[in-house]
Amino acid sequence: MSQGQEPVTPAAASSAGTVSAEPVPSSGQWVPPTRRLLGWEIFAVFAVSLGASGLYAFIQLIGSLTATKSLGKQQAVLNGSLAPGRPTLDLILQLASTAIDLAPVVLALYLIAREGQNPFRAIGFDLRRPGPDLLRGAVLAALIGGSGLALYLTAFHLGFNLNVVAESLPNVWWRIPVLIFSAAHDGILEETLVIGYLLRRLDQLGWRPSRAIAFSAVLRGSYHLYQGFGGFIGNAVMGTIFALCYRRWGRVMPLVIAHTLIDMGAFIGYAELHGHVSWLP
Repeated sequence: MSQGQEPVTPAAASSAGTVSAEPVPSSGQWVPPTRRLLGWEIFAVFAVSLGASGLYAFIQLIGSLTATKSLGKQQAVLNGSLAPGRPTLDLILQLASTAIDLAPVVLALYLIAREGQNPFRAIGFDLRRPGPDLLRGAVLAALIGGSGLALYLTAFHLGFNLNVVAESLPNVWWRIPVLIFSAAHDGILEETLVIGYLLRRLDQLGWRPSRAIAFSAVLRGSYHLYQGFGGFIGNAVMGTIFALCYRRWGRVMPLVIAHTLIDMGAFIGYAELHGHVSWLP
């Protein structure tokens, strides 16, 4: 029962044809759910978001491994046209798709808010510390972005990864803004769910910190399996580093900034460099 809602008396419940299944504290305070219900909640959140993406990515990897072409001769397109030849409709679909994909973030924040806390402050997804958050995010992006590119190129040339096409959008005025929007979407979706929400819930389940970090990192790697083994390993390592930083800082915002900057560099860099440098597939 939410705070401020009038308690249902036995007589009222009888007349309404309903019976309260559990007693509700008269104080209206949030009562932590059982471990079983917490487990169901985690499953439900990721079943409609990145967990489902992980399953789909695994199936895609199986398809790539069983194809007639080797992994290095196949492509994984990250940002492609949704309405070829119709740029206005394409833009509308790009924005709508990206916004709709953020719905699980709203769900996770709502579930945290049911604890009686400000969900943005609870996981540090706010603007209270813009300076330190931006500095930490930029440093993380610089460290991980460069090493991630090196890992991808190595895995690709060794035949462990698909050719990741960061973008194949039409060369129109909204191309770069949409890529920036897509990068921000990735940062917000992944860091609020896989770091802020998931680690919070696993702590409430009593998981050891090392086990929770490992689970979060493997989950992050799973929904990048469509890129190949390099995509899984690189993102799992990134997830471990991000989780450790979250444990130290207690804030998601630097991770959102770092992830957004990394993806912006990958998407826009690919758009500007592809076909002009020999080292980029």
